[in-house]
Amino acid sequence: MSLFNQGEKAYLLLANGKVFEGRSCGAKGTVIGEVVFTTGLTAYQETLTDPSYYGQIVTQTFPLIGNYGVNEADAESNDTYLSGYIIREWCNTPSNFRCEGNINDFLIRHNVIGIHNIDTRCLTRMIRETGVMNGMITTEDVYANKEAYLEQIRAFSIKDAVKAVTDTQIRVYGDEDAPLRVVLFDFGYKRNIRRMLIERGCQVYVVPATTTAEQIREIDPDGIMLSNGPGDPKECVSIIKEIKKLYDSNVPIFAICLGHQLMALANGGKTYKLKYGHRGGNHPVKDLQTGRVYISSQNHGYAVDADSIPESVAVPAFVNVNDNTNEGMSYVGKNIFTVQFHPEACPGPQDSGYLFDRFMDMMGGTK
Repeated sequence: MSLFNQGEKAYLLLANGKVFEGRSCGAKGTVIGEVVFTTGLTAYQETLTDPSYYGQIVTQTFPLIGNYGVNEADAESNDTYLSGYIIREWCNTPSNFRCEGNINDFLIRHNVIGIHNIDTRCLTRMIRETGVMNGMITTEDVYANKEAYLEQIRAFSIKDAVKAVTDTQIRVYGDEDAPLRVVLFDFGYKRNIRRMLIERGCQVYVVPATTTAEQIREIDPDGIMLSNGPGDPKECVSIIKEIKKLYDSNVPIFAICLGHQLMALANGGKTYKLKYGHRGGNHPVKDLQTGRVYISSQNHGYAVDADSIPESVAVPAFVNVNDNTNEGMSYVGKNIFTVQFHPEACPGPQDSGYLFDRFMDMMGGTK
């Protein structure tokens, strides 16, 4: 049974003044964020718990959300970090053998304000044409205070994103007798990165974003993973300095998403904001060494300007087939490679999971 028309009235107000009227789901109240869209056909729980969505109001382009419920195993973190949630039609009576609850209770439990029963196709086309913009979801009468709301919306910006999502202490996962020790630099990492490393015989040290290069060296890792995360990479000034120190060491490094951008910045590269970003599980990327195209999962609003990095430092390794943006770099004379997409995607395309095997080989295999 779909609850398509149920819930009290709710509104989505965009920075351009456009109002979408819908119905409330999840928590009640008012929230402001950057409105983005994701094209994933499944994995709505992974989207809700992905720290990379910090500060954003996420639109699901797939029209039916909630039909298979939620469960603890599929969470990518312990909490939700997005600001709000937008869907076309929601189902509060899920049916699936793994289901442990419904999406509405999940949203309420994590204090996520949602809106449904709006034209998400129209909203997505607007974002594609004009670019991402700030917006507000509210269960209050938006018309009564529209101009005051617009002032607040237009003044909003995402700040200190990595600081808001990173852990505050070092945590160790996996078998202490594992043949490889990997430091996972936590900028807002997804649990499946950790799982992929443990499955391949690694003991994983998850360290906060405030950790210094010297502290990481004291762990004596066989390799370092730079994780995904939210926000503008150029804001991470102190982290970039520490990554440059790690670059100058001989420890193998594999970086994903934000980690890919931070490694580029640490080596004099530039990043820029995309018009509406890449979010979803259907993005084709081309391996420039083999010519093979892989379908990838992505979630980012910034990209690396590959031309800003000298060829003597790094060369492009992957490119996005849709818009030719950079999707990965290989660093010359170093055991370092980085990708913009998510090879650990689950559920989603597993095409690029072999990159974790490449990382294992860089660290000497299973020793």
